[in-house]
Amino acid sequence: MATKDAPLRRDRTTQQRLARGEAAALGEVYDRYASLVHGLAYRVLGDEQAADTVTREVFAQVWEQPERYDPKRGPLRTWIAELTRHLAVRTLRETGTAALTGGGPGSAEELEHQVRRASVAARADYIAQSMPVPLRLALERAYFQRRDYRRTAADLGITEDEARRRLRLGLQLLATAQDAAGPGAPPGHGGTA
Repeated sequence: MATKDAPLRRDRTTQQRLARGEAAALGEVYDRYASLVHGLAYRVLGDEQAADTVTREVFAQVWEQPERYDPKRGPLRTWIAELTRHLAVRTLRETGTAALTGGGPGSAEELEHQVRRASVAARADYIAQSMPVPLRLALERAYFQRRDYRRTAADLGITEDEARRRLRLGLQLLATAQDAAGPGAPPGHGGTA
């Protein structure tokens, strides 16, 4: 029987393999998390090339600095997602600041609002991808297919009470993406890197 600590042990072992310079470990990490990294970067930046660049940067840091991951603070997936968000937001700020100083449209306040919004969206994407499949399926039916809880229950073959519970819990989890940023929270205080 698998224990609750098995994923963290696997992450710790992967970190040790990376520290020893095992290229196969990087390949495994890339295979496991590349779509997550690219998706989060694209969500923040809205640009395929910039997301590709951030993806390369993330895995370069994973390879060059595996000791920065602390298994005591959570799963490798969470560390990689946070690293991605940080690098993508930094890139967004740099490109936005360059546009501002180069006479581009907007203001520093608009840029920070854009950064905050992109950071919340990336966090929400990560939460949605990480939530248990039953919750995610219920939310997808309700949101993307515009189903009410009764139709969601019928589609999933569950009771209406269970459908309401799943939708409520899924929405509560998604709300934490916004809550982490806080209403008007300054950048760097839980909302952005």
